[in-house]
Amino acid sequence: MSNYEKQYQWASEQPEAFWGEQAKSIAWYKAPTKMLENDDNGIERWFVDGTLNTAYLALDYHCEQGRGDNIALIYDSPVTLTKRQYSYSMLRDQVAQTAGMLANFGIEKGDRVVIYMPMIPEAAIAMLACARLGAIHSVVFGGFASNELAVRLEDAEPKLLLTASCGIEIDKVLPYKPLVDKAVMESRWKPEKVCVLQRSQCPAELNQERDADWLSELEKATPHDCVPVLATDPLYILYTSGTTGKPKGVVRDNGGHAVAMKYSMSAIYDIPQNGVFWAASDVGWVVGHSYIVYAPLIHGCTSIMFEGKPVRTPDPGAFWRVCAEYQVDALFSAPTAFRAIKKEDPQGNLIGQYDLSKLKTIFMAGERLDPPTLEWVEQHTDKPVVDHWWQTETGWAIAANPTGLETLPIKPGSSTKPVPGYHVQILDELGEIAPANQQGYVAIKRPLPPSCLPTIWRNHDRFESGYLSQFEGYYVSGDGGCIDDDGYLFIMGRIDDVINVAGHRLSTGEMEEIVGAHPAVAECAVVGIHDELKGQLPMGLVVLKDGVDTNDEQLKAQLIAEVRNKIGAVACFKEAHVVDRLPKTRSGKILRRVIRQIADGEQYVVPSTIDDPQSLGEIEAVLQND
Repeated sequence: MSNYEKQYQWASEQPEAFWGEQAKSIAWYKAPTKMLENDDNGIERWFVDGTLNTAYLALDYHCEQGRGDNIALIYDSPVTLTKRQYSYSMLRDQVAQTAGMLANFGIEKGDRVVIYMPMIPEAAIAMLACARLGAIHSVVFGGFASNELAVRLEDAEPKLLLTASCGIEIDKVLPYKPLVDKAVMESRWKPEKVCVLQRSQCPAELNQERDADWLSELEKATPHDCVPVLATDPLYILYTSGTTGKPKGVVRDNGGHAVAMKYSMSAIYDIPQNGVFWAASDVGWVVGHSYIVYAPLIHGCTSIMFEGKPVRTPDPGAFWRVCAEYQVDALFSAPTAFRAIKKEDPQGNLIGQYDLSKLKTIFMAGERLDPPTLEWVEQHTDKPVVDHWWQTETGWAIAANPTGLETLPIKPGSSTKPVPGYHVQILDELGEIAPANQQGYVAIKRPLPPSCLPTIWRNHDRFESGYLSQFEGYYVSGDGGCIDDDGYLFIMGRIDDVINVAGHRLSTGEMEEIVGAHPAVAECAVVGIHDELKGQLPMGLVVLKDGVDTNDEQLKAQLIAEVRNKIGAVACFKEAHVVDRLPKTRSGKILRRVIRQIADGEQYVVPSTIDDPQSLGEIEAVLQND
């Protein structure tokens, strides 16, 4: 058997022995003797009697091992023209001082702290300071609407809210304090204090009774030691979208998370301890939690925090500039970032201006990686592109090409194979295991590996009903897909992205592959819209590459013909519209449900996570005109 197959089989057949061995790679205060036990809710929990501290693992441990002078964090902000580097000892000292500040606010083990910050080092420092105290942080994406912040305040009930005076976008400054004030006013739960980091671009006016100045309070603080916590104690709560409209608070524990993060840096990303890892994401999302802050620092390598965008900061060469300047070993971002780069630099001309010889691998996740984007990035960078699939709920990859174990052949459209620890099955509607190549529900056989959520914050029933109750003994991911004859997993999108055309269940993801492969198309979305006769019909929206000169009607005809050729007349793909941009969340996910509602003439709510609200109006105008 290959190295991957040995590890996968070991993790599947002897999960306690496998993860017990991985647990030896982190520095426990008290090493666990009980690897896996069910809690009072019947949910499997890892390393139940072990004690540790995640901030200690990320910082103090490396300093004690003589690596304190190594660079832990690089901050690069093209929007403020600022660059800073923090050694492990510098970062440890700042985190300890910040933990002392939090302790002065009365924060203790188990208390919640909401962090509403832009992409600046203080956001990561605040997260680690909470971990140092055993407090539970909940990071809310900076710039989220007030009502969304208010909902999270009510659910998490934090004693303290940490924020900055503003965030900085490509062409504007976004004041945070008015959003925070409105959220606190609207929320039934009021934090005792709001601590504000003043940024020179837009200082905030402070409420003398409630607000505190971050830097003034930091000066008064004394460094605080790490507080031991149980492996099963929560590290953080991270809210993810729920189908009911109410966010779900995904709970991440300390022990399982630390072990999985450490394992993944070697097994999946193949990063040496003296390497440089860049997750081009935001700390408001799970990728930022796992792979900007925790995993790289627990591993002991260098992590990059980038306050910018893949384009227009200042140009579509931004990613390549950062990779070259800091000698990045692995780059990780969402496919939408690379589609934005492809749109503005379709020939990849800027890539050749930078020395990417150190860059080994480009990883993508967060949404389905369409084959045209995969092929464009591989062709123009001459680097292997690894698609991997995971969720906020798991905290790390469910399926990936395990480059640290062995590099498997790439199949476009597939996130390769399940990572050791994840027993992935495709189930039909009766819960039976589907044959190879047949689409169904992507489910994970329990026990789930370390780092996966054990519950939803203060709503365990929602966890059970949303993930565990549909098929006994399985966690249901909510995604549809198939496993081929070679064991490769293909994720075709959310279950509700499978449309029913005259009784035929068809994947909009498969149609997007075909539409996106057209040489004029930068990116696309296909959604199912209501039809009186057939139930649903697919509709495509396409964004063209910059500089492409094409006749819209001719293009539509070509796309319709191509889908018919590849899928057949059963697809009934007869409608395609050219648009300037697709409506997306700030994390890059296309708002397919909202597009569907617009096309069907339904009322829709503008999501708080939307990156550019004007894009919805443009979609409405295009569909009305056509």
